[in-house]
Amino acid sequence: MRAIRLHAFGPAENLRLDRVPDPEPGPGQVRIAVAAAGVHVLDTVLRQGKPGPMPAPGLPTIPGREVAGTVDALGEGVDPGWLGAPVVAHLGMVPGGYAELAVVAADRLHRLPKVEGAAAKRSLENTDPAEAVALIGTGRTAVGILQFATVRPGTVVLVTSAAGGLGVLLVQAAKEAGAEVVGVAGGPAKVELVRSLGADHAVDYLDAGWADEVRKRLGKPVDVLFDAVGGPIARAALDLLGPGGTHVVYGWSAEPGAAGPPVLLPPGGDRTSTVVLGPAMLAPVGGDIRVLEIRALDAWYEGRWRPVVHRFPLAEAAVAHKALETRGTTGKVVLIP
Repeated sequence: MRAIRLHAFGPAENLRLDRVPDPEPGPGQVRIAVAAAGVHVLDTVLRQGKPGPMPAPGLPTIPGREVAGTVDALGEGVDPGWLGAPVVAHLGMVPGGYAELAVVAADRLHRLPKVEGAAAKRSLENTDPAEAVALIGTGRTAVGILQFATVRPGTVVLVTSAAGGLGVLLVQAAKEAGAEVVGVAGGPAKVELVRSLGADHAVDYLDAGWADEVRKRLGKPVDVLFDAVGGPIARAALDLLGPGGTHVVYGWSAEPGAAGPPVLLPPGGDRTSTVVLGPAMLAPVGGDIRVLEIRALDAWYEGRWRPVVHRFPLAEAAVAHKALETRGTTGKVVLIP
């Protein structure tokens, strides 16, 4: 099979398209013929060998942990009903997604499309594997983030990085809840995308006076700030957060180094900052990450969330990494074998 492999930590150019032996599923595993593979910002961190939420992989490695496609082989003990099924899965802590074939434990699979329930609007014919990939990782994270803020009719919500994979989902979720939504993004094209997703106010953070523009438009403070950027943008956004406001941090891409630090409110006031990455998201669902995955997929199946996907051919994984690192992408970055 063809696969992208990393042979040495460093720049995106170290990602190389190789031919490697086809993987075989072991007991309790299936093999997926991959139709779409997700690219996560964490992949760019691991590629560089930097410290982060996961240890650096052994080399050579096939990056990627989110795939959708069709089950084409079964390991011992797996229900034969999975053979030929369209599926999406998060591989967990194990890499291997940037490839034409990927092996995963059967208990991580979600069948596509979901057929239970009268509300399901999608069918096999119109289920996009690239969109499914956006939901299995990024979507579940969006569900996890939303657990840490109260968003209801009349709430004023500001989303930084609103044109990113998570941002586009948070904008849609906040609008669905009846909030007044401010989406902040970089550049006219991204601002227009955020506006098309239903944001009441779409603002370009590349404009020096963007925070003053938001303040003028709203005429009132922000209640909830969803922040993935940190740095000067987060500091300006925090000045918009009103008394009793909630600051939910799920990234800090503007800060040097993957380990942070994030921009946080000082302790002791009536406004709060909460960093929600990692295990914190699992506590409200009893540690069961599949609950978050199912909720995200349901929002997609039912037509409530529309993921935005930025596609690259598998062979252009290095180009995809560089585009993601330089904020040259919109929505979820996905490789197509």
